Formats: sequence, structure tokens, C-alpha cells
Amino acid sequence: MCCRCASTWYSYGRGLANVSLARQTLGKLAPVMKRNWISLSVAGALCAVPVAQADISHEALIKRASSLVTDSANTYLSQTTIALVDSLTLYAKAIRILVSLQRRYEASASRLSPADEDAVWQVMIHQREEVVSHREQCKRFESNWMTAINLSELAAEAAYNAGADQASVTARSSLDLAQAQVERVRQLALEAEEGLRESRAEHSPRLEPAAQPMVAEEEEIPEAYLRED
Repeated sequence: MCCRCASTWYSYGRGLANVSLARQTLGKLAPVMKRNWISLSVAGALCAVPVAQADISHEALIKRASSLVTDSANTYLSQTTIALVDSLTLYAKAIRILVSLQRRYEASASRLSPADEDAVWQVMIHQREEVVSHREQCKRFESNWMTAINLSELAAEAAYNAGADQASVTARSSLDLAQAQVERVRQLALEAEEGLRESRAEHSPRLEPAAQPMVAEEEEIPEAYLRED
């Protein structure tokens, strides 16, 4: 009875989250974000060609090198953008599932048996852990993405200064596209977080692994209770 109840509740919450998220689904990243691949062997071959033998000016070599730099920067940017967009999407979805479970519980708590109520709370505790896990993943990928943004900006500037106008324009376009894609999905995550705050689902006492003990002295509080999630 308990397992069936928990499974039904989880399916219900996931279904609501999928419907809500589907209405705001982002289109696939533009092909340019996924096609910016460059073989490292090309760069190696370029460096191996002596200037005198190839009869190429320093300006031309710098211009070509700056183009390779923007290609590599675009590749890094595209991959970090995809990772961040995916992680933010999963984060928003996990939040919506938790919120829908909380609201469903509030609407039917009086009709649940003690055993079914405990089963539901176990599902919600697991979902809360999913939310926290996805939140931490978003932070890691956002750090990589910000590094990629800075790198691409430098590469675009280097290409412009070297006279590689097309490479500079391509890098700027990739930057604008990446920032627009991340901003759109980040807005979805912010909206989901607002719903989470309103529902108070994440900070419900029943979702904590254990209740904090009542103590008179602050130093007697176990370290485990002082750590933030």
C-alpha cells in the first residue's frame, strides 16, 4: 500500500512538472553552437611551418592564429552553454516536482493513513535531495560557462585587433547566442524557485533528516546541524 502510494505520488508530481516545463521548453541550441569544432592537429601543423619557408608574413600568421583561437573558444563556449542549459532545465523540473508533491499533500493530507503519509514524505525527502543536487550542479557549470564567456570575449578582441574580422564577428555572435540561451532558461529556473519559496516545500520540518535538538548552549549543537545544505 505504502510503496504504491509513493509511486503514484511521484508519478503525479513528475507529470505536472513535465506539463509545466513543456509549455516553456526552449528550442534546441542553434546549430552554430554545436558545430564549432576544430582539430588540434590544424594548430599543430600551423606552428610547425617555418615563416621563411612558407613565405607568410607575421601579420598573416597572427591573423590565422587568432582565427584558430576564436574557433577553440567557440567550441568551449558551446559545450559549457549546453551543459548549463541542460542543468538549469533539470533543476527547474526537479523544483516543480517537489512543489507539486507538496501541494498534492496539502490537498489530501487528511485522507492519508499514517503509513501512506510516511511513504509520501519519503518521496518528498528524496525529491528535495534531487533539488539540492541539481542546484550544486548548476553552480559548477555556471562557473565553467563564465570562464568560457570571458575567454570568448578575449578571443573576439584578439581577432579584431589582428584583422580577422570574420572570426571576430563569429565569436561575438556565439557570445550573444550563448548569453540569450542561458538567460531564457535561467528565467525558468528563477520562476521555479519563486514557486518553491511560496510553497515552503524545501524547508518543511518533515523534509529535514532529523529535527534539531533543543539545547541551552550553542557549543553543544552537533556540527552536522550547523552545516548548510
